[in-house]
Amino acid sequence: MGLTVALAYSGGLDTSVCIKWLQEKYKAEVITVTLDLGQKDNLREIGKRAYLLGARNHYEVDARHEFVTGYVYPAIKANGLYEGKYPLSTALGRPLIAEKLVEVAQKEGADAVAHGCTGKGNDQVRIDVTVRSLDSSLKVIAPVREWNMTRDEEMTYAQNQGIPIKPSKSIYSVDQNLWGRSIESGPLEHPDQEPLPDAFEWATLPEEAPDTPGYLDLEFLEGVPTKVNGQELNPVELIQFVNQLGGSHGVGIIDHMEDRLVGIKSREVYECPAALTIIEAHKDLEKLVLTRNELEFKSSVERE
Repeated sequence: MGLTVALAYSGGLDTSVCIKWLQEKYKAEVITVTLDLGQKDNLREIGKRAYLLGARNHYEVDARHEFVTGYVYPAIKANGLYEGKYPLSTALGRPLIAEKLVEVAQKEGADAVAHGCTGKGNDQVRIDVTVRSLDSSLKVIAPVREWNMTRDEEMTYAQNQGIPIKPSKSIYSVDQNLWGRSIESGPLEHPDQEPLPDAFEWATLPEEAPDTPGYLDLEFLEGVPTKVNGQELNPVELIQFVNQLGGSHGVGIIDHMEDRLVGIKSREVYECPAALTIIEAHKDLEKLVLTRNELEFKSSVERE
């Protein structure tokens, strides 16, 4: 008898292939789980695609508010910038994805959970560790780590399995949520090449930004922003507003060499207008209200 597996499903090529691969290798019944973290995907179409590929059941979870209050807020309080540059936008969502995967797996009586992370990055560790800490009885399957297919081989597998392949509109691999947008692949694989303008969607290039400044008045309560320009907004709306305003003025582009947990270096490009704006404002607020010794101690703790 095969396994019942809860799969973190994005609707893209990798996790679509995962459905068929799990069915083939493990004789698995697959339950797909898609979280709305503000990535602006067509979630209804993702659900339809999951059922088309043979998912037994599909869950769509609106986790935007929980993502902000449970993960982004603590990151703001900690001035969370990995290696002083990256506001952990993609990273913050992975434990929440893992948590919801476990909830669905327990509800469905699943034997395992699965995800589409590769063996190269930090996300695999975040999901694996979170799942095991929440329910050690669940097996964790990472098909992309196991199948060892090249991209071309994966495309061939998809065609042979009758998986519809959408023509890609971009040469980039993109992962995004409310807190930021991660851009990889294509010419960005070469650290000596400057990102082309078509890599960006949220941030206006500095040379194209308005000549007149934009002003943003952020009000904080207990370490997190609650009002913008005197208007109280809910957590999701506030971040969306700051993303739009900051991005329109050329704020938010990050390009740096990142150290991965597994010991490799990776060139990473991000767009994080709201994250950089809010964290910078929070750091300045701390300078206003904390002593020099408190600031030095907090800075050392944040780096660890």
